[in-house]
Amino acid sequence: MTTTSAPPSAAWRDGPHAAEPDILCEGLVRIYSTEGIEVQALQGLDLRVARGDVVALVGASGSGKSTLLTILSGLDRPTGGRAVVAGTDLGSLGRRERAHYQRHTVGFVRQQTSRNLLPYLTAAENVAVPLVLSRARDRTRRAGELLDLLDVGHCRDRRPAEMSGGEQQRVAIAVALANQPRVLLADEPTGELDRATSAEVLDALRGASEALGLTVLVVTHDPTVSEHVRRTVQIRDGRTSTEVLRRVEVDEHGAEQHVAEEFAVLDRAGRLQVPEEFVTALGLQDRVRLALEADHLGVWPDGSRREDG
Repeated sequence: MTTTSAPPSAAWRDGPHAAEPDILCEGLVRIYSTEGIEVQALQGLDLRVARGDVVALVGASGSGKSTLLTILSGLDRPTGGRAVVAGTDLGSLGRRERAHYQRHTVGFVRQQTSRNLLPYLTAAENVAVPLVLSRARDRTRRAGELLDLLDVGHCRDRRPAEMSGGEQQRVAIAVALANQPRVLLADEPTGELDRATSAEVLDALRGASEALGLTVLVVTHDPTVSEHVRRTVQIRDGRTSTEVLRRVEVDEHGAEQHVAEEFAVLDRAGRLQVPEEFVTALGLQDRVRLALEADHLGVWPDGSRREDG
């Protein structure tokens, strides 16, 4: 749909390809009942995230992105459809299996640093907590390696109050990675940070993904986060609506150009959501005219609508 140049500071390459995605959602539905009123937070959502990829999921408040995250983290169950993470079908987990999944398969980073770290422990001690609970060996060495990987080794003996917001979030990522999860879920991890510090945290997430083969899903309402990942998925009204893919191209002179392409997402029923700016620009309402061309599909406003009125 659109092509734009990405900031020169970004460093994307072609993303990984795997036969089986680390995150697979098919027709995911979640319905809540409140005071006798049903709210459909997810309406048949489809999503695939390849192993080792870093993906941003963006959307307005109420779009369903937080509901999706609670399901993928094992804190909630879908009403319908299928969600599989790292080969684990989340709809079939018992209590003990769910606890193991949350402790070893997925890591979780929250927006509020106060909920990620224990204030009375140092950075190294915070990272060691999940290692103690899982009875891991070499806890001191493992904690030090993760802090160094996230570029906060200098915070090893500092408590959260002695760190900056960006340092706290990078330590929180180290905590989430302590038990070597295959998938990391981050809920608004830069929501309390300025733009420069946010970039540092996102760079740290990408670096951890590359070093550990980690799959990362960042959920955010901030569209600038998408500038730092290869793939951005937008969710609207409980479904994925558009995707932006970023890649690096080299011209005949050897110069690199960062390219971003936007795509509409077509679900299994053949439905797609036309971006809001397109709808507004063309004055699309109620119904549209379609035409199948040799290599594309044409969409026009319905000129006969007035005659029906």
